[in-house]
Amino acid sequence: MLNHLLSLRRDVCWRREAIRELDGFHGFILDVATGTADLAIEALSQEKHSRSVMGLDFSEAMLRGARQKLQKMHLSHQILLSLGDAVSLPFRECAFNASMIAFGLRNIPEKERALREMVRVTREGGKVIILEFTLPRKGIVKTLYPFYFRKILPWVGGRVSGDKGAYAYLPESVFRFRYPEDYEELMRRSGLDQIHSRQLTFGIVSLLVGTKGHR
Repeated sequence: MLNHLLSLRRDVCWRREAIRELDGFHGFILDVATGTADLAIEALSQEKHSRSVMGLDFSEAMLRGARQKLQKMHLSHQILLSLGDAVSLPFRECAFNASMIAFGLRNIPEKERALREMVRVTREGGKVIILEFTLPRKGIVKTLYPFYFRKILPWVGGRVSGDKGAYAYLPESVFRFRYPEDYEELMRRSGLDQIHSRQLTFGIVSLLVGTKGHR
């Protein structure tokens, strides 16, 4: 609910755009840092009968929330859940047709290691998709957004959730990796080719895609 509120429900559109990058990709998809499985659910909503998803998260509490949601939506048979660490994925090489991560990479200290793991478990020709917060570069949004991001968002998040620190970490984690180029360089070093990115909603979010080439 807070994600919808703080983004004015743009988070729904961002995930939809990310999954559109999987057009033509069927089979088994990996969702790293799945949280309560919103991105995994969106992956099925666009190709329900030709995909299944493995959602992995480091937090058992998040996975409990995901299980409850999937049971209510009758999707437990198509979205599997696994407790695990993004920097040491418990899957064999080339196990997935594509892998993705939404709003999770910035929270992983060893970002390149996590990306290399996502590349390892993706088959040749498969895509690796990243959806992540970035900072606007143009217009009035460039001026106003940092104030909202550092002052308004943490205050609203704390008031609604009852946890003052609930969203306080978010601005600082984004200011360390500000722009799509920061992630593109990580993707290149991790072994991805054909890397491209798009900024969404004035640049406050970036969608990045790379392809695992033939080795």
